[in-house]
Amino acid sequence: MAHAVTQAEGHQQHPLGIYIGVWILLFVLSGFSYAVDYYQLQGLLRWSLIILFMLLKAGFIISIFMHMAWERLALISAILLPPLCLLVFIGLMASEADYTFARVTKTGWPGLRAGLGQVRGLAEGTVEAILDSRRNAGRDW
Repeated sequence: MAHAVTQAEGHQQHPLGIYIGVWILLFVLSGFSYAVDYYQLQGLLRWSLIILFMLLKAGFIISIFMHMAWERLALISAILLPPLCLLVFIGLMASEADYTFARVTKTGWPGLRAGLGQVRGLAEGTVEAILDSRRNAGRDW
């Protein structure tokens, strides 16, 4: 019964072994994420592993050190459901952004070239004005 969660006067006391085990597991996961950089993995594999290890570490920290593993379902839903909804919305926006980016690169963005031409003209005019002012400043001496 030493490892069981005891309830005394409304306070839960958890065995220290759980915290030490999760702490060691966090060190191991951090070692894996450093190994991704050490072995110089590139591309989708690199970012997938980094995000996987990050989410695993965050999950262990939230569930054990913030005591979410022992809380009521309503509180867990209040903590975990909003980020999950945000991830779904980010995924939907990313799929839409890919469509929009593909459409813009094929057809061109209306008015973009004209706007860039005007900015380029202003920048060239500004550079010429600065050079003229420096040339004129040198003549005053």
